[in-house]
Amino acid sequence: MSGHSKWSTIKRKKEKTDAQKASAFTKVTREIIVAAKVGGGDPDNNFRLRMAIAKAKEVNMPNENIQRAIKRGIGQSEADSYEEAYYEGYGPGGVALLVRVLTDNRNRTASDMRYIFSRNNGNLGEAGCVAWMFSPKGLITIAVETSGKTEEEMFEMAIEAGAEDLQTNEEFYEVYTDPAELEKVRQYLESQGIAIKSAELTRVPQNTIAVSGEQSELVMRLIEALEDNDDVQDVYTNADFTDVESA
Repeated sequence: MSGHSKWSTIKRKKEKTDAQKASAFTKVTREIIVAAKVGGGDPDNNFRLRMAIAKAKEVNMPNENIQRAIKRGIGQSEADSYEEAYYEGYGPGGVALLVRVLTDNRNRTASDMRYIFSRNNGNLGEAGCVAWMFSPKGLITIAVETSGKTEEEMFEMAIEAGAEDLQTNEEFYEVYTDPAELEKVRQYLESQGIAIKSAELTRVPQNTIAVSGEQSELVMRLIEALEDNDDVQDVYTNADFTDVESA
């Protein structure tokens, strides 16, 4: 797929560390609340909620916490008014950054985003300045080790399922789909005995900018500062970390 970024590889390597942060539960709780509010509290009939619950289980959130968040989303308990928003800007070397947030206070979040960008050699831009560079996609992640499939076999199966492309790194197959086809492809792969690590909606850059050395470290620092903010759910970038193996 044109424009695939190695940032996804780095994010996979960071997962264990990120899951230990106190903010992990906060982030997935908000995701569940909003998903339940938008599509109802039944995960069988709410794909977004199913994805949110899967994320919660990845960070070892207890089931009682998950159920409590669902009840908050459908209004059976204390009210929450989180809304989804995007912030856009540029990092060191002119790399583009698209930040998805769930916030209950846009003024606070906008101030935080402006501070984080400026503090880390970046610039927060106007709405629309970089969003056009990213295409919405569905992303299914499968562990290479447990798949039992070669890359060629996995690619053929993914295309048969209706996927658009397959990318491979050391540890994972990444199956890309049209957003509307994500659930259908996931179900097909599971019906063929493939264990799915995660299924999510994402944004893929149409083109990338190679970064390495000190510039790579600066971009990483900005991304990590954004991800440390409780309001931030996802950070998408067109940075291609050419020295990813040393990251």
